[in-house]
Amino acid sequence: MIEAIIYYFQHNSADFLLALWQHVYISAFAVLVALIVGFPLGVLSARNKHVRTFITGTFSALRVIPSLALLFLIVVLTGMIGVPAAVFALTVLALPVILINTTVAFSQLPAEPVEAASSLGFTSWQIFWQVKLPLAKPLIFAGIKTATAEVIASATLAAFIGGGGLGTLIFTGLSIMRTDLLLIGGISAAALSLIVLAFLNLTERFLIPWRHLPN
Repeated sequence: MIEAIIYYFQHNSADFLLALWQHVYISAFAVLVALIVGFPLGVLSARNKHVRTFITGTFSALRVIPSLALLFLIVVLTGMIGVPAAVFALTVLALPVILINTTVAFSQLPAEPVEAASSLGFTSWQIFWQVKLPLAKPLIFAGIKTATAEVIASATLAAFIGGGGLGTLIFTGLSIMRTDLLLIGGISAAALSLIVLAFLNLTERFLIPWRHLPN
């Protein structure tokens, strides 16, 4: 088995790097779009109870749809295949957790810091960026990490609809009974997830340093 894996990398390193790049690209793009859409929607829903009920209820329902079913549903409803369909489906997968975490983060802010900033003459814009956002960061970032982990894992299914990625190795290995391809694809996807989460943890230490101060 070790020999087969070594042989694969000796003769197919370009194919592996392409699959890895596709996996990183569709995952990163999906999380980025989900953040661009989910963050402002979360802030909006935190300000209005009725909007919050509608938005969180709608997107919470999306979380119960299995990833593979969501992929095929996107293909059927939009007619898209390949990378666009994969990015669309993964964005829909990542969006609920980012939106809900953002909503909860801004709707449960302590009143005292906001009132203190207002009494000091801060504008609404300053209160948002200098008071509310720093207080909401931990929960928002937790949502980003959760969404990223889910997207990287689910991106392996993109191969089903021609989206490429490391899932191509896994499904090729299943179809031709190649255990080495299954191991390469599965271990690479798991390693990628761990590396990205480690990077996000380091980023969190930089953006939210007070969470990691010793007690």
